[in-house]
Amino acid sequence: MNQAALKDIVDEALALNESLYLIELSISVNNKVQVVVDGDNGVSLSETMRISRVINDNFDREVEDFSLEVGTPDIAHPLKVKRQYIKNLNRILKVKTEEEELEGTLVTADEDKIVLQWKAREPKLVGKGKVTVDKTVTLGYTEIKEAKVKILF
Repeated sequence: MNQAALKDIVDEALALNESLYLIELSISVNNKVQVVVDGDNGVSLSETMRISRVINDNFDREVEDFSLEVGTPDIAHPLKVKRQYIKNLNRILKVKTEEEELEGTLVTADEDKIVLQWKAREPKLVGKGKVTVDKTVTLGYTEIKEAKVKILF
């Protein structure tokens, strides 16, 4: 199966709903096609079925023997696309960089960077004990190795 042709078909299907965007597209060696999509306001089951139908209608299963799975990212799936960061503003993220792991509230996300904020306990400058301070860090997308939304129950 031709991945470029498949991507064109998926892009065509996503163009019918501008709030949807592609996260991942893969074809395994045994022709298992996996399409992962997300949306600014989530993705309904009817939308995943519609995308699946568009793909099936554009490829002949007699010629291209393939299995197809169209889904959305689960909670363990790391953020991969800038629009996912924007969708998750004001949520807590766990972010890994080369040097450290951070956990904070995503307060800003734009085309180049994100800003995380959190509270930390630090030793007082004078005397014993600790004081709570506000921390902020700005990270470029190129600095982020992995970012996941922390789910609170």
